[in-house]
Order: sequence, then structure tokens, then C-alpha cells
Amino acid sequence: MEATLRQRYAALNNPNEDTEWNDILRQKGILPPKEPEVTEEMLTEMIEQTIEEKQSADARLGKLNLEELDELEDDEDEAILLEYRKKRLAEMKAEIEASKFGEVLEITAQDYVEKVNKAGPGVWVFLHLYKQGVPLCALINQHLPRLAAKFAKVKFIKAISTTCIPNFPDRNLPAIFVYFEGQMKKQFVGAAEFGKDKITLEGWWTNGMD
Repeated sequence: MEATLRQRYAALNNPNEDTEWNDILRQKGILPPKEPEVTEEMLTEMIEQTIEEKQSADARLGKLNLEELDELEDDEDEAILLEYRKKRLAEMKAEIEASKFGEVLEITAQDYVEKVNKAGPGVWVFLHLYKQGVPLCALINQHLPRLAAKFAKVKFIKAISTTCIPNFPDRNLPAIFVYFEGQMKKQFVGAAEFGKDKITLEGWWTNGMD
């Protein structure tokens, strides 16, 4: 009886501890599911997957000339083709030199449009919305400086969720949004997004972003 009471006390004090007793309590719904871990490897893989998807589409369209792009208008999303046409014409006039960042920038709502939506041609933006007191948010913020130094061509930004988006639900934290040239390419919203798979780090940024 005394051992059971000690187990219950320990479970209440550390519900995320890996013990047989905690597993039983989770199965019965007494304890909430264990929070997933967020690693630097996971965040890197998320970035690399997003960029790889974008670059795969660009590589396919990049083999076509402007006349061939016209012929694709019936089969492809017109907005995508117009966006790509604009980019191709700009590339004919000048080569865009990638910006160098290397640090994590903290922004408020007043900075959002300028720093995110108007980041500039060829610029990737990694935005983390967080709030103090959310363990997964704190863990992601710990990883960001190393990621920013490693991927210096990416603008890494963090912002308190309700500062940027009033009434942003805490249940949607942590929230990560990945933008390219001001357009959102991928989002990861809520703790469940980080518990779907065990993701490895290297390989998310290796496709043409060095």
C-alpha cells in the first residue's frame, strides 16, 4: 500500500517520467499523453523536407522555356505558373544574391509584414510562435541559435504568439511556419505535429541551400 502511494505521488510530480506505473495511468486516462520530444534533428528535417518539396517543383518547371510554360497553363495551377514566370523573367535580368543571416530575430506584430511577408526574393523564413511556460516552445527556442548559425541563408524568427496574432490558442503551440519569398510553404501547429514520427536532422537543408 505504501509503495502504491509513493508511486501515485511520483506520478503526480512527474507525469512525463517513463515508469510502468505512469504507463498504466496513461492507458486509463488518468495521466495525459506524454509530451513528444523536439530535437534539433527534427527541426532540421522539417526545414529540409519543406525546401526539397519546393525545389522539386522548381526543378521540373525550370527545364521548360517560357513557351512551354504557356502550354502548361491548362494542366497546372495558373497562379503557380504566373508566379514562376515572374521569377524566371527576373532571373534573366539579374542573379539574386542570397542574403546572409545567421542569428535568431525576435519580432512583434509591427515587424511581421516587413520581416516575413516582405523578406525578399529567394529568402526562406523559419518562424516560431511561442509562449513562455510551454516546455516544447522553450526546447525549440534552445535549438534555434544553432540552426540559424548552420543555415545562414535562412531568416530564423521567433515571436510570442499572442503578440503577433491576438488570441492565438495556446493549444496550437508550438507553431512553426516556413515561408519562401513571402509565401507560406509549410506549417507545423500544435504539440501533436512533433510526435508523429521520429525524424532525423541531417538532410533537410542539403539540397541546394548551402
